[in-house]
Amino acid sequence: MSIEINNLRYVYNPGMPGETVALNDVSLTIGDGEMVGIIGHTGSGKSTLLQHMNGLLKPASGDVFVDGQCITDGKANLVDIRRKVGLVFQYPEYQLFEETVAKDVAFGPRNLGIEGEELDKTIQEAIEIVGLNYNEIQNSSPFELSGGMKRRVAIAGVIAMRPSVLILDEPTAGLDPTAHREILSMIRRINDNREIIIIFVSHNMDDIANMCSRVVVMDKGKVSLEGTPQEVFAQGRLLESMGLDVPPVVHIMNKISDEVSGFYSSALTIDEAAKDIREYIKRKK
Repeated sequence: MSIEINNLRYVYNPGMPGETVALNDVSLTIGDGEMVGIIGHTGSGKSTLLQHMNGLLKPASGDVFVDGQCITDGKANLVDIRRKVGLVFQYPEYQLFEETVAKDVAFGPRNLGIEGEELDKTIQEAIEIVGLNYNEIQNSSPFELSGGMKRRVAIAGVIAMRPSVLILDEPTAGLDPTAHREILSMIRRINDNREIIIIFVSHNMDDIANMCSRVVVMDKGKVSLEGTPQEVFAQGRLLESMGLDVPPVVHIMNKISDEVSGFYSSALTIDEAAKDIREYIKRKK
């Protein structure tokens, strides 16, 4: 499974006074099993790009290929594409509507024709992979759950459709610290257990640095920077010029590097930073 985007351009309100170029010649390839973070300031084109990946938006020009199939030529079965590419918008819990958790999670797979024992198994697997106890929660009303649990149930509904790609737009937005950590653990668990592509947008640079193998930086409708978290967050001044920040650990290590001769660290986590500091101290003894 892969997603390939070639020279994508999208314009909001074309020919109108409010015409806005949201994507301008965007090209990007995402390979099987990758976890890719997309960052950028508000209005940089992130969400517009996500909506092209499962055919919700049609570009003014350029192409999108999902698993080798062009989805922008008007010939693709978009229902099938949207099953393969699951898109979870911000605050997906607002879309919960059934009287029980199990019925809500069952909605998508049932519409795909999954029934009987296979449907029951699919529901249970989806609920458990997001870190919830199926036996305890299956008959509960989703509206009586905590905010973090509601969000996981909503994501379970997408997972139940067995996508090959899972796109998450600000999956931790508005959550308390505990629920925030639980959602991140859930994302790792899905990536490990299903070995699917995961793409997620976040304004939390710490999450992006710790979760992703690759980071894509959007600015003014273009891909302005791309690479590993270490490569991207080493460009602190460039990110700052785009209205972005670096993870707190990177900021601290950069300050130390500026003040301490011979010290350099590309650490993204506290443990990595502590290791680099210990090694520097050993060299100086």
